[in-house]
Order: sequence, then C-alpha cells, then structure tokens
Amino acid sequence: MTGRGPTGPTGAPVRTAVVGLGWAAKSIWLPRLREHPSFAVTAVVDPSPAARAEVAHGRTGTRLLADVAELDRGAVDLAVVAVPNHLHSAVACRLLHMGIPVFLEKPVCLNSAEAQQLAAAEAASGGVLLAGSAARYRADIQVLREVIAKDLGQIRHVELSWVRARGVPNAGGWFTQRQFAGGGALLDLGWHLLDTIGPILGPVGFDQAVGTVSDDFVNNDSSRAAWRRDQPAGRQEDGDVEDTARGFLVTEDGVSVAIRASWASHEPHDVTLLRVDGSDGTATLRCTFGFSPNRRHGSTLTRVQDGVTTEVALPDEEIGAEYLRQLDDLPALLADPAGKGRTVEEVRRTISVIERIYRSAHKARADARSAIRTGRTDAYPSLLNTGSSHAAEPDG
Repeated sequence: MTGRGPTGPTGAPVRTAVVGLGWAAKSIWLPRLREHPSFAVTAVVDPSPAARAEVAHGRTGTRLLADVAELDRGAVDLAVVAVPNHLHSAVACRLLHMGIPVFLEKPVCLNSAEAQQLAAAEAASGGVLLAGSAARYRADIQVLREVIAKDLGQIRHVELSWVRARGVPNAGGWFTQRQFAGGGALLDLGWHLLDTIGPILGPVGFDQAVGTVSDDFVNNDSSRAAWRRDQPAGRQEDGDVEDTARGFLVTEDGVSVAIRASWASHEPHDVTLLRVDGSDGTATLRCTFGFSPNRRHGSTLTRVQDGVTTEVALPDEEIGAEYLRQLDDLPALLADPAGKGRTVEEVRRTISVIERIYRSAHKARADARSAIRTGRTDAYPSLLNTGSSHAAEPDG
C-alpha cells in the first residue's frame, strides 16, 4: 500500500467498530479495514449470533457485540455502518448521539426526512457524519475529472449510466423490498452515479427533474446477481422495486444530466459509462463500477475535439481499489474541524434528486391508471398492450 501512512493523524490507528455484518461489511469493509495500517477493527456489532461467530473465526482482539449500545465511546474512534438500508439513518443517529463519528454506507438515507434527522443528530453531538463515496475515488474517475478541467471548456451535458447484464441483488430478499430498501436500482446504483456529479459540476441545484422506472427483471430468477453470496433460502416475496430507472435533470445553470441505473438488462456485460460534453470537447469513460465478474475488461477514456479522437492513458488498478483509497482519506476527514455538516449537504442534494425522479415516475403511472379508470386509454395506448408494473415509487 504505497504512500499510506502507518497510523491515523493522532499517531495511533483509528479504533473502528463495524456495525452490520452483511455482504458489504464482510466483502468490502472488514477485509480492507484489517489490511489498512491506519485502522484497527476493535468491535463488530450485529444482532445475529451466527453472523458474529462467522466474523470471529480466526480473529482475536475484536469485541463481538449485539447492539451499538454496548459500544464504549472512549474506545471507539469511528463506526462503519453497513446495516440494511432502512436502518441506516436510525443506527447512524444513535451512534452520533453517543458522540461516535459515523461512516455510513450508501444510500446514506432513504428520503429527505431522514437526511434532516441525520443533520440534527450530527449538529447535536460531538461526532461527524461521513459517507461511502467510493466511485469518486476510482483512478479512472480522477483522470476523467482532470480531462474535464483541462480540455472540455464549459460543461453542457453529462450522461451517466450503470447497466448490469444480470445483477439483481439478493432477489426476493430485503434488497428488493421497498419497505426495507427504500427503492431499487436508482437508490442503489444511481447513488454511486450521482456521487460522481459533485466533483464535476460542484454543489449545483436542479431546476428540472423527470424520470421513469420499470421492473421487467426484478422477479426473474435468471436476472439474479449470481456472484453475490447472500441469496435468501426458501421462497421469498416478490420484489416491489424497480430494476431500471432513467432520469433527465437540468441544473440551475442550464447543464443537462441524463442518468440510467439498471440492475439487469439484455446487455452481455455490466458497463458503466460517463460522458461529458463541453464547449471545447467531449470525454467518454467506459468502465464497470462494483464487483461483478461479468464486467468489461479494464477502463477506456477517450477525448474528442474537432473531429479528432484521442485515447487518454489510465492507470491499472485492482477491482475495489477505490475503497482502500477512500480509507486513505478517512483519518484526515475525521480530524477536519470544518467537515461537520459537509456530508449532510451533499446527501440532501443527492436524495432530493432521487426523490424527484421517483415522484415524476409515480405521477406518470398515476396519470396512466387514472386514464384507464376513466376510459381515456387513447392518451396512454401502450397500457392496452402491457402488463401492470409492481414498482411503486415513494412520494419522498
């Protein structure tokens, strides 16, 4: 881990508790926290004895706890929270009120009300809220930002998409149940995509936001993410979230943003695309976010100016290197007195966009259902030829 300091800014490793022992904790955070010299995993928290026992195997010096109330504020410098989505805000608020700084996995919250609760908890406590923002730490994303700043001039349009071939997570489990997940592909993959916007456009607001959602794959067994080893046993309830969301946004300054997030599709491979059109040129990055093995090989970045296409060199890096790179920054972020409130402001912008896309999709479907009830099917002819969708969008 070249370039990484041996300790946190206080001269000792950051004493870290990992809260929630699902796939994200076991596959992403625990291995990297244990590898990184600036962190020491001193506690794991999960109500499941089986989950705690699995993590404890072969490990010493880590406390195994059933509830965050058992954590000792004097012995914990940071809590990495990776519980199911519907518990993110509640668990983070409890920890913040205990004075424990929190690093919260995405989606940081499910709606604006939860964002407000997090803001209040952080303001009232001695802790700071930080968030999982791994996408912006990718080496190819960082080179893309350099090209944008140097070569593209005034940004006019941004296209963001993350399309999986077959990748519905934990199909039939909590991830596809709206009451627990809060939403589908938009809240999951879309959060990562929107997280890349901040460093490109800055803290912008959006004057316009429209979108649509669909659920053609979410309850199809062949569309499951086979590489995820957290599939539920036995028959599960059908998912009621979207597997695909598309949105179109316009900033206060007139920059347009198109976004697509798909857990499954008819494509052969999982591909993430970021394209930025500017007054002086266009840059296009093709890569694959996440850990799916069904990915395109490597990343490519091209720049087009005056009809000439140039390939921009990108460094090679291992899958998941962005998570270690984010851990590099965490100790300094924890120690930054100006950091309090910064994450919440970004979170508010992100969840507001997601809510507005969901509301737009919800309104379109409500209007279509109203047309059917009132016999105005000529206004929505496609509804006469398709089945109804299960995806119901939150009102936000």
